[in-house]
Amino acid sequence: MVTIPKEALVFLEKLRKNNNREWFNAHKAEFKIIESQMKIFFAEVENLMKKHDDIAKTKMYRIYRDIRFSKDKIPYKNHLAAHFARRKPALRGGYYLHIEPGGNSLLGVGFWAPEKEDVNRVRKEWDLDATEIRAILSDPKIKKFWGAMQGEQLKSAPSGYSREHPNIDLINYKQWIFQHDFTDTEVLSKDFALKVDECFQTIRPFFDYMSNVLTTNPDGESIL
Repeated sequence: MVTIPKEALVFLEKLRKNNNREWFNAHKAEFKIIESQMKIFFAEVENLMKKHDDIAKTKMYRIYRDIRFSKDKIPYKNHLAAHFARRKPALRGGYYLHIEPGGNSLLGVGFWAPEKEDVNRVRKEWDLDATEIRAILSDPKIKKFWGAMQGEQLKSAPSGYSREHPNIDLINYKQWIFQHDFTDTEVLSKDFALKVDECFQTIRPFFDYMSNVLTTNPDGESIL
């Protein structure tokens, strides 16, 4: 089983303390080795996921920050990360793996920036009936691995919805996100890829439900 080398966390911790171009350029050869090792690890996770999901593409994010429109001019990220995209349009939702020392590593799954049409469609579904999604969100396995659903929410009800709606707690969501955190010890363990894959597998009922909603109209008819 492919593992994450300890050197990756050591390098990222050093980078956090020396986040400047001079230091990075002096250690760029070391980074390129770590980058190659992380690509292999992310590919291992993708291979595991393909046994239970249709992953269209895996993208490892660059270490360089886009500082053109940011007040924070630190040139490099203090983490390494990858995104695993499901095959659209039938399959919705995405998987994210973030590696950062100091107990800041995490998995993120769900819908970070859904299209307005998708938000409206999901709200309409929950306006009509939220029985199935509430059962999924209260599933013991999902609660164990992911806790409660997160994401930005409206402070008031969306236009056209009453604040007194019985499902307003769900309708107010603008994102639908889950997060699972890891310690450095877990990240460096021999079975970390398997742990990541296990977490990703547990969110499938949510993804299956959302994919069904987002590929049908309110009458349950396919729009694909």
